Amino acid sequence: MEIIKSGKENDALIVKINGRMDAVTAPEFEKAMSAWIDESEKYFVVDLSSLEYISSAGLRSILVIAKKLKALNGKILLAAMEEAVNEVFEISGFNSIIPIHDTVQAAIRQF
Repeated sequence: MEIIKSGKENDALIVKINGRMDAVTAPEFEKAMSAWIDESEKYFVVDLSSLEYISSAGLRSILVIAKKLKALNGKILLAAMEEAVNEVFEISGFNSIIPIHDTVQAAIRQF
């Protein structure tokens, strides 16, 4: 998995995830996001257009970060999911917990 900080717009840090988020790579996501939160970032748009697979460990990591941000009055929005990844979010019910947008630009407009 690759985590790329791809810019900042409307106070939101845009982060792109490439590859697979599973039990091995999910801790990397948590570590990177936590480091940015520690640097006072509170708003994130996560571009998942290049995420090929997400496991329950990946879902848990996203939830951990969402809860951490909520405690800081921050927010994480997910955007541009591939169909297979979107199905995982729908089946697990995570699509009702964390806002999901069709495009990165649609998510950015929420800030």
